[in-house]
Amino acid sequence: MNNTISANTITPALVMSKAVKPLPRLLLWILCAAYVLPGFFGRDPWKAADIASFGQMWHLSTGQASWLAPQVAGIAPVDGGILPFWLGASAINLLHSWIEPAQAARLPFAALLIAVLALTWYTTYHLARTDAAQPLPLAFGGEAPTADYARALADGSLLALISTLGLLQMGHETTPEMLQLTGSALLLYSLAVAPYHSIKAKLATVISLLILATSGSPTVAILLTLVTAAVCQFSNEPTMRRHLPWVLLGGLLSIACAFALSWANLSSWTWRLTSSATPVDTLRLLTWFTWPTLPLAIFTAWSWRRQIFRRHIALPLFSALVGIVVCICMGSSDRALLHSLPPLAVLAAFSLPVIKRGMSAAIDWFSVFFFSLSAMGIWVVYIAYQTGLPHKTAANIVKLLPGLTMAFSAWSLVVALLASLAWLALVRWRTAKHRPAIWKSMVLPAGGVALIWLLLMTLLLKPIDQARSYRILVERVSNHVPKGSCIQSMGASVGLITALNYFGEHHVIANTHQSNWHAQATCTYLLQSLEKQQSAPELSGWTYVSRVYQRNPRSESVAIYQR
Repeated sequence: MNNTISANTITPALVMSKAVKPLPRLLLWILCAAYVLPGFFGRDPWKAADIASFGQMWHLSTGQASWLAPQVAGIAPVDGGILPFWLGASAINLLHSWIEPAQAARLPFAALLIAVLALTWYTTYHLARTDAAQPLPLAFGGEAPTADYARALADGSLLALISTLGLLQMGHETTPEMLQLTGSALLLYSLAVAPYHSIKAKLATVISLLILATSGSPTVAILLTLVTAAVCQFSNEPTMRRHLPWVLLGGLLSIACAFALSWANLSSWTWRLTSSATPVDTLRLLTWFTWPTLPLAIFTAWSWRRQIFRRHIALPLFSALVGIVVCICMGSSDRALLHSLPPLAVLAAFSLPVIKRGMSAAIDWFSVFFFSLSAMGIWVVYIAYQTGLPHKTAANIVKLLPGLTMAFSAWSLVVALLASLAWLALVRWRTAKHRPAIWKSMVLPAGGVALIWLLLMTLLLKPIDQARSYRILVERVSNHVPKGSCIQSMGASVGLITALNYFGEHHVIANTHQSNWHAQATCTYLLQSLEKQQSAPELSGWTYVSRVYQRNPRSESVAIYQR
């Protein structure tokens, strides 16, 4: 992984100084704000992983569970380690006097998303400064200066990461995966910055692997240790070889920490192979989850194939492969694939100096049509939601979300209008003129993703929140169960139990290990989760009260019984 340019490994990049014009910082900050801030405010915890993780945090903060044994109604987290729950619970305790617990728990995870974006930028910046990554020198001068070239590529990697569809929702959740992603991005950064800031790199390496081990991803920590150790071992840079002991130290500490947590029953190390997904499922997930970084990363690997073992290519390439391999081994787990997004964005950035004009144009036109049509669809749904026109669209909304309350926000409408006008201006700028900046191909994908997310979280936040939140279901349960009642749950998820506690202020007891526990329960009410086509069963000693749905008869439902 020598960074000295030789004749047989000459760089494929040919970049003029005018092509590394920096992306205006104000525009970059506005784009990041439009991407990060929506989705963290003004909503309830959403179904599945988001509210389940929040439940663990909230129960810790309120003293309903021990900090050394996180649990919700007696149900311990299956994975996720312990550090993410401590982080969210600490934020709730610190901010409970000013904001509600669900919002407080989200704030540190919003900071983690910002950290992932920043770490990706700095990783690319330092890798692009290596000798092997530099563009070809021109006979009469005029090639891009090193610092400007590195900054332009870093801007491109940040835009590429924002444009990935897989990070969009998971990046705005309060789940352990965000802390895991931060750990893997920090490790990538530490190897990139090692030749420039030795002490900072050593600390970042050890801390990143410990973060992975304590947030439910010790296996990924071990695999990344092996990959980064190989990068250091086979590098001809003395600074990288001197960094190898710190990589191994971090790996050993992460293994010891994972075993200690498992021994103390604070976390479980249960990673196993599964073959539940077909190759078609895996290909479909890789296609949409990593778009557009994976195609560009493949193009980078081909274009820079003579330098495949140089640090600026090898480090992100093999780190990305770790996430992809773990994803496949875990039955096409999208949450495992999340680890590959930052290194894929770094690889995508190195395709920008060598990308063909036809490929760049294809990305631009696909982005224009796809995101413009998506934005138009969101506006049509919003108008139908507010006015009832067009009638067919309004009828479909009522059918999907019966009882949806009308909500108009002038602030949300103004923000959505400004975002739409900004998108039109961006499209006109990109299609009207040929800009030489190498990051130009990533502007429309990143701007389109930010636009769609901003429109969804402003214009359609109320319908989406009702569809993804348990609040309506709990309100319907509370019509039959008095506030503060004891409820024995049967097959209820951690998310639903959390919602009953948090929204309904009910005391929920869960016990799924005894076959006849419902006949021995001490609570007055019993709640059983039902499948879509499942009928409410008769239970000895209980009287059937009602069946309530989250949205409509095709959505999640529960049966309520009274002793």
